[in-house]
Amino acid sequence: MKVVSSEIVISAVKPEQYPETELPEFALAGRSNVGKSSFINKMLNRKGLARISSKPGKTQTLNFYLINEIMHFVDVPGYGYAKVSKTERAAWGRMIETYFTTREQLRAVVLIVDLRHPPTVDDVMMYDFLKHYELPCIIIATKADKIPKGKWQKHLKVTRETLELEKSDHIVVFSSETGEGKDQVWSILHSYM
Repeated sequence: MKVVSSEIVISAVKPEQYPETELPEFALAGRSNVGKSSFINKMLNRKGLARISSKPGKTQTLNFYLINEIMHFVDVPGYGYAKVSKTERAAWGRMIETYFTTREQLRAVVLIVDLRHPPTVDDVMMYDFLKHYELPCIIIATKADKIPKGKWQKHLKVTRETLELEKSDHIVVFSSETGEGKDQVWSILHSYM
């Protein structure tokens, strides 16, 4: 897909703040510092639309990005970051759960993991949560440029086995540096529109 326009339209914390449109939405989930902002910027051909922070745990709201006036990316707070109080983490958990379980416009969740390492306990919990609620899931294994291409399949196998992926789940090798996987991701997202 050729992205001609993209903008952040709202940062929401509760349902009454969500955009009032029928446009399809794709939520982006992943642990803090996994590269969600870089993924968004690469997919939308925008350098600084999603702010990349040196401090993990910066996203504390549901950030809705309007793309080509036809769909939204919804960036949800990263998980697994220790420097956030239990109370705050619980509040984020409720906010994310409310969005995931009540939003009819949500077409699929893009779960971003780091190809270089096995998925974390938090990644597995998120994947299991999505399966429990029967939410379509697209796994993006990012930072592919950091390992030799010849080792991608070995790393993908570890990711598949750790998450216990179902056959129907899409998994895409991605690099925000090189753009590897970008077209494939767009075509998968398109299939859910």
